[in-house]
Amino acid sequence: MASREYFPDPEEADEDGVVCVGARPLPPLLKEAYRHGIFPWPHRGQPLLWFSPDPRFVLPTARAHLHRSLKKSLRRTTLTVTADRAFRDVIEACGKTSRRGQSGTWITADMVAGYVALHDEGYAHSIEAWDGETLVGGLYGVSFGAVFFGESMFARAHDASKVAFATLLAQLVRWRFPLVDCQSYTDHLARFGAEHWPRRRFLDTIAECQRAPDRKGPWSLEIKPVDAVDILVAAGDDDGPTG
Repeated sequence: MASREYFPDPEEADEDGVVCVGARPLPPLLKEAYRHGIFPWPHRGQPLLWFSPDPRFVLPTARAHLHRSLKKSLRRTTLTVTADRAFRDVIEACGKTSRRGQSGTWITADMVAGYVALHDEGYAHSIEAWDGETLVGGLYGVSFGAVFFGESMFARAHDASKVAFATLLAQLVRWRFPLVDCQSYTDHLARFGAEHWPRRRFLDTIAECQRAPDRKGPWSLEIKPVDAVDILVAAGDDDGPTG
């Protein structure tokens, strides 16, 4: 893994996981941050905060669960899933999505500009779900080495973000990406099988994953949603929760 130029050791984070404060989410900082297990998270009225929480919420791709209703959705969906076709639209839609327990959005204009610039360099990626030519769901994140660092998702149609995420997971299995970084706990990701890891385990794992070459964009998906079921089951899905 590359040496740190801008950030202190993530293990020096405070009890809330804050590693350092300040600066803007520009591509050089974002690239170094993610490679070392750090991510920006704006908080209203404060300088930009950079986090490396302990524990870390992660999803090992080979252990991803698809509950039965999602398997049915994947097999029956008429949605089309693409990659890197509408990055700015996806990140802006994520920023406009209301979330339980949150007022406003952490996806500020600076964050949009920083990640769009990172997308232009081939490191930030969007996964889109389409109903015809209408964007109805998706997610975005960044990728370094053999890790996908998820950031946010949105849905305007039933199961749209879940179908997009499951399709991405299956593609990552095909590409031999062992891990998705989910950052912090959500019920939604827990249902896919995400779990808490001690920060040290997470940092050691992503350091190992940095030995793989970066898969720079634009990405192109090789599979369809219906393929995701068989791929993830073959990778180790035990049928997961039954909800």
